[in-house]
Amino acid sequence: MRAAVLHGKEQVSIETLPDLALKPGEVRIGIQAALTCGTDLKVFKRGYHAKMIVPPAVFGHELAGVITEVAADVPGWKTGERVVVANSAPCGKCRCCLGSQENLCDDLLFLNGAYAESIVVPARQVAKNLLRLKPETAFRDAALTEPLACVVQGVEDCSLSSGQSLLIIGAGPIGLMFAKLGVHAGCQVTVAGRGESRLAAARKLGVHNLVDVRDGDVEAAIRAAGAPPFDVVVEAVGKPEVWECTPRLVRKGGLINLFGGCPSGTSIRLDTGLMHYSSLTLKASFHHTPRTIRRALELIENGIIRAADFVDGECPLAELPELFRKMAAGNRAVKTFINVA
Repeated sequence: MRAAVLHGKEQVSIETLPDLALKPGEVRIGIQAALTCGTDLKVFKRGYHAKMIVPPAVFGHELAGVITEVAADVPGWKTGERVVVANSAPCGKCRCCLGSQENLCDDLLFLNGAYAESIVVPARQVAKNLLRLKPETAFRDAALTEPLACVVQGVEDCSLSSGQSLLIIGAGPIGLMFAKLGVHAGCQVTVAGRGESRLAAARKLGVHNLVDVRDGDVEAAIRAAGAPPFDVVVEAVGKPEVWECTPRLVRKGGLINLFGGCPSGTSIRLDTGLMHYSSLTLKASFHHTPRTIRRALELIENGIIRAADFVDGECPLAELPELFRKMAAGNRAVKTFINVA
């Protein structure tokens, strides 16, 4: 099969790899849709991800497709079934798993290899996070399940409710998904981001309050728009300086979700008096659980989240290395569909 292989920092190549024989409990999926992701871009730029992938390794983690082979000992699955699979599966045994915090599992098993013609799904993923699709569910839509599940986790951590004022800093795919779910929850949503196309995408999702932060001073741009303070602030950029400004944009008693992952080794400084006397709640959502994976697919199959609102580019697998070089240089596409055919 053809697959994208990560070899190190900004080193990805398309190679022909042997089809591995299935082990007990495994299935093989013929990939029909794979999507680019901000996390994959970080991995490309850094050359690794401490939790997810160590090169050389097959690359990519958002996918949907058709089962083409099933190990003899796997019950309940057969070839030809349309499926989506998450990029991880918890152990179900550690303290976090037993406490319904499977996203923090001590032994999360990650799955990479979406940018390929097929992928072998390990037994644990088959048991915990392989889901059937409805006949009418498009593969492109289904491939959004994993990133959407992370956003669902974040939305639930924020306890969003109708009428709340919600600020989302960042208009990338994660910020836009937060925006859509905020609108769906009945919140008064403000999106602060860069780029006309991404702000236009937010407007199409029902967001009327848009702040262009192209000049780089996020806090100044938001204040100039006359918007703060907010009930809830979500940071979906992953920059320490943006993390630091969030307490100054939320109301007394408000909640901040530091969702965007910052570079390893970075730190922030917070005004302790502001945090204490304003009684602020500070959260940082990470990853997803089997339950939020299922909730995400439900939102997709109910038509609330659609690929047409987030996927604005297409690229053949052969050109994926060049695509990631363009993304690293500032390509402003929200998400790109990778055609493996």
